[in-house]
Amino acid sequence: MAAPFPFSEAALWTLSPSPRHRFSFLDTIRRGRRFEALAEALLKKRGWRILDRNVRFLRKEIDLVVEKDGLVAFVEVKGRSGPAFGHPLEAITWRKRRAISVVANAWIARSSFEARSYRFDAVSVRIMPGGAVELEHVEGAWTE
Repeated sequence: MAAPFPFSEAALWTLSPSPRHRFSFLDTIRRGRRFEALAEALLKKRGWRILDRNVRFLRKEIDLVVEKDGLVAFVEVKGRSGPAFGHPLEAITWRKRRAISVVANAWIARSSFEARSYRFDAVSVRIMPGGAVELEHVEGAWTE
């Protein structure tokens, strides 16, 4: 099941940059939701509990906050529909990692959850030619 999104599809039409780009804008959002749903299913199957989805702070976002055995992981999900643009995890730049860190610190400050430790994980989702899906969970993908 896809994570809830704060805008209706009708509202997204008004947010899209121009009529020419509206369909690609909506397709990108749908694809991102699908990638996050696949990542969530993988993590649940491996025993992780979902604490939060699409956490936003100061226009920055964390895709998933998950917990297992007292360890909280802030998860960035990246996906590609084909091999044309490289491996999905290559898109997690130092700027993106810094933004995720800011949101993670805000989440920790406002959360009442007592974690034994925290870390940053990543999940890559690749839709291969022919439709096969490859998922990869990288634990401790980076440090602050």
